[in-house]
Amino acid sequence: MQNTSFKFLGFLAILILVTFGIHLFALSFTDHSLFGNQIVLSYVVNYLLAAVVLIIVEKTLNKNSAQAGFVFMAGSALKFLVFFLVFYPIYKADDKMQTIEFAAFFIPYSVCLITEVIYLSKQLNNQ
Repeated sequence: MQNTSFKFLGFLAILILVTFGIHLFALSFTDHSLFGNQIVLSYVVNYLLAAVVLIIVEKTLNKNSAQAGFVFMAGSALKFLVFFLVFYPIYKADDKMQTIEFAAFFIPYSVCLITEVIYLSKQLNNQ
C-alpha cells in the first residue's frame, strides 16, 4: 500500500474521531444517551469498512482502472449489507427506527463515504 494511502487512513481516523466528538457533544446537549444506539460500533465498523474498500479499490486501480468503479460499488453494497445485518435488527427491535438511531449509523457512514469519494477521485484523476 502506498504512503498516500496511510496518510489518507490517518486523516480519515482523525476526521472520524472529530466527528464522533461532535456527535457526542450534540447528544449531550440534547440530553440523549451518549453511548446508546450502537454508536461506538457504528463509527468503528464504518471506518474499518472504508479502509477495506479503499485498499481494495486502490489495488484494483493499479491493476485495471476500468473495474475500480465496480469494485467501489461492491464496497458500498457491502456497507449496506452490514447495516441491514448488524444494525437494522437492533434499531428495529422496538418496531420503529428513531432519527437518533439512524443518525448513529448514517453520520459516520456519510463522513467516510464523502471522504473516500474525494480521495479516490483524486487518485483516479492522477492516473
